[in-house]
Amino acid sequence: MSTPAPSAPFRFVHEPPPAVVEHANRKPVKVKDMHGPGFNGQIAIWLTNGVGTMWCAYAFALLALVALPEAVHGGLLTIIQWISQTFIQLVMLSVIMVGQNILGAASDKRAEDTYKDAAATFALAHRIQLHLDLQDQHLAAQDDRLAEMVQALSVAFPIVAEHLARPATAEAKPQ
Repeated sequence: MSTPAPSAPFRFVHEPPPAVVEHANRKPVKVKDMHGPGFNGQIAIWLTNGVGTMWCAYAFALLALVALPEAVHGGLLTIIQWISQTFIQLVMLSVIMVGQNILGAASDKRAEDTYKDAAATFALAHRIQLHLDLQDQHLAAQDDRLAEMVQALSVAFPIVAEHLARPATAEAKPQ
């Protein structure tokens, strides 16, 4: 009597998730990518890049200082209005935009780093999967070889094969 053939081994087939495949085909989103390539978007980017410089802040400060002598002659209320409505609005507009440009660049850097980290993780996971596939191949070859050995031993030692084929409850009976 021969031993029953082992059931077919489970074979895992690696299929990367769609998000991983899609990730490989795109780059990280940057601040400049958030505006459409249309005419209005281009003007907005151009003005933001121009006004959002410290040189523009200095130019606005000089422009505001042109009106300072008139404000000084107008009294305290006029000076307060000049500070709040002219100087702060003109100069702080550019300074705030400079800060936003710096923050946007930092955000772009973080996005780039996160993208690189994700790409490295995906590459490592792929290498691990290739390693596991190779192990699966070796284990399947070992299973096949073991089945061949069991078959050969069953032919060479039919009494032992018959004994191994009995249910476990039959072995528990005293002789």
